[in-house]
Amino acid sequence: MSTITAKDGTTIYYKDWGSGPVVTFSHGWPLNSDAWDSQLHFLAERGFRVVAHDRRGHGRSGQAWSGNDMNGYADDLAAVIEALDLKDVTLVGHSTGGGEVARYIGRHGTKRVAAAVLIAAVPPIMLKSASNPEGIPIEVFDQSRAGLTKDRSQFYKDFAQPFYGANRPGANVSQGTLDQFWLWSMQGGLKNIYDCIKAFSETDFTEDLKKFDVPTLIMHGEDDQIVPINDTGRKSAQLIKGAKKIYYPGLPHGLTTTHADRINADLLEFLQSVQNASRAA
Repeated sequence: MSTITAKDGTTIYYKDWGSGPVVTFSHGWPLNSDAWDSQLHFLAERGFRVVAHDRRGHGRSGQAWSGNDMNGYADDLAAVIEALDLKDVTLVGHSTGGGEVARYIGRHGTKRVAAAVLIAAVPPIMLKSASNPEGIPIEVFDQSRAGLTKDRSQFYKDFAQPFYGANRPGANVSQGTLDQFWLWSMQGGLKNIYDCIKAFSETDFTEDLKKFDVPTLIMHGEDDQIVPINDTGRKSAQLIKGAKKIYYPGLPHGLTTTHADRINADLLEFLQSVQNASRAA
């Protein structure tokens, strides 16, 4: 397997396909980089170099006891980028991975970054509080933690339904899609998946988003039951100067899988626009 070693000794698995302008992918909770395979294959066949890693504690990466927070995740992404000496990178993040991208820019800047894409991403902050009354009550996240520790296998089977919008009337989500969600989730370490809930729900990315100084695309399904668009995507668009927005009526949180053709086409168009702008500069 292709791996790098983080500063604390944790092994981080990554896949590196194709050649050309570089695009990195940070996956959502509680999955791994395989969740990006549709996008990776599509873009690699169209002249891009695509790099996707398994977040620490997820998939094939080491199940570290510590570092399961956004600073740790962002530093692991930085370690992959630096180990492979990637430059002029477009950072793409889905859900928790969008938080990872935001914190990377907040901590490491944009010296190596050409653009960013946040897909159904958790910033600026999910948790409900006095300063964020539109957020999600902590009891919802506590229920997820309880479900994980009691019966994580069943929890993942149940969670896949709203993740992909399979609980909506007329939804057409295959059993295979639901099964692969369970398979990928079960590869993660319990401690890591558990800690990640706090990381994605309670981290405030407001100041990170204000540091974005590269072309940015925000993509979000308007029927996202996991990361509601009004609490996240629409607010992030207000914080990132000049952000381009694509909001998809009726699409769920797992839109990169359920509507891969639409997402891939829009992502390709944005990447090509970034390349064209770079050539013209």
